[in-house]
Amino acid sequence: MRFALLTAALLASGTAFAMHCPADMKKIDEAMAKNPKLTAAQLADVKKYRTEGEKLHSEKKHQESVDTLAKAMKILNI
Repeated sequence: MRFALLTAALLASGTAFAMHCPADMKKIDEAMAKNPKLTAAQLADVKKYRTEGEKLHSEKKHQESVDTLAKAMKILNI
């Protein structure tokens, strides 16, 4: 019984991370559409993290994707 509950919890958390990535990418895209005042280096970093986050998401590396997208969101103050 405990094993079944643990397995269900792990599956649910994996799904939650999978759904979190697209939401974070959308937030980044919306912030970028507003032409934020960033230095060229910051802009390059945001684009790099956004691209890398999407790649990690497609590779089903959701925690890594969330962590990478968080770096872009921090630069954008979101």
